[in-house]
Amino acid sequence: MAVLPLVSVILPTLNEEKTIEKTIISFIESDYQNVELIVVDGMSSDRTREIVERLKEKYPNKIRLLENSKKYTPSGINIGIKNANGKYIMLASGHASYSKNYISACVQALENNECDVAGGVMEVLPRSSNVKAVAISEILKHPFGIGGAKYRTNNQKKEYVDTVAYGIYKREIFEKVGLFNEELIRNQDIEFNIRLKNAGYKILLIPEARAYYYARDTYTKLWQNNYSNGFWVTHSSKFVKRAYRPRHLVPMLFVLYLISLLLLLLPVNRVLKFLYTLPASLYLALSIYFSSQVAIKHKKIALVPYTFFSFLVLHISYGIGSIVGIFKNRR
Repeated sequence: MAVLPLVSVILPTLNEEKTIEKTIISFIESDYQNVELIVVDGMSSDRTREIVERLKEKYPNKIRLLENSKKYTPSGINIGIKNANGKYIMLASGHASYSKNYISACVQALENNECDVAGGVMEVLPRSSNVKAVAISEILKHPFGIGGAKYRTNNQKKEYVDTVAYGIYKREIFEKVGLFNEELIRNQDIEFNIRLKNAGYKILLIPEARAYYYARDTYTKLWQNNYSNGFWVTHSSKFVKRAYRPRHLVPMLFVLYLISLLLLLLPVNRVLKFLYTLPASLYLALSIYFSSQVAIKHKKIALVPYTFFSFLVLHISYGIGSIVGIFKNRR
């Protein structure tokens, strides 16, 4: 029987005590056993390292724990890549778990030379059962919330895409394209995938491989995360050219439009005022409609206001972050 190629799974972590054990166990129980787990911890202040150390003792020779003194994700990923021994390298997350066949399904596509990067569909799950947490998890997998990212919208067919959430890469990619840009604190994957695609490499979505991402469960955390995403999607252009796609600027344009609505407080033609408020009215109608769909899906009418507000927080925080990122570039 042929020996399966070694897969190095890199897990950059920072304060992941709530989910890291689920993450590691999902790999331990995988149907693909030739795996090395490389946890690169960014100086966690919670119990993350303690949990990983305990699991290391329980599963010897399966887990390695490295330190990332710079704390941020791209430096953690790069440390992991430099210390990886595998033919293939998976970039995973410490706040997600993975289906038993995640690695095997992706490796099969890689071994058949169907692609250079393979990754699965990401299912967003609530971290708790309260209404707010459910609403936030729903908007993070809804096309109205996050756009057309196929790995997030429960795609059912194998196809080539611009990105996947937790990809398994041929090792040669990093040797040719380079490592992740450590100046990009967030959204470093967007810039890396542009380099990857420009080099002619192909990314394949494998629908039978599933990752389960545990969404943030408060509006404060939702705002902070997406403000940061928006900020770095534009601020990254200070460090690299063509660091994002035009579609990433849609929330920023939406926020600028909302700000411009203040001009309607001035006397203007009624027809012009009506026409100019149409986009805002359409957004309001769509948000209420999709929020109602979520409520019907869960058979819980209380979800409507929570989902509506979650859409608003998601879009506005990302848009404001993008605006601030552009202003920072001018300094």
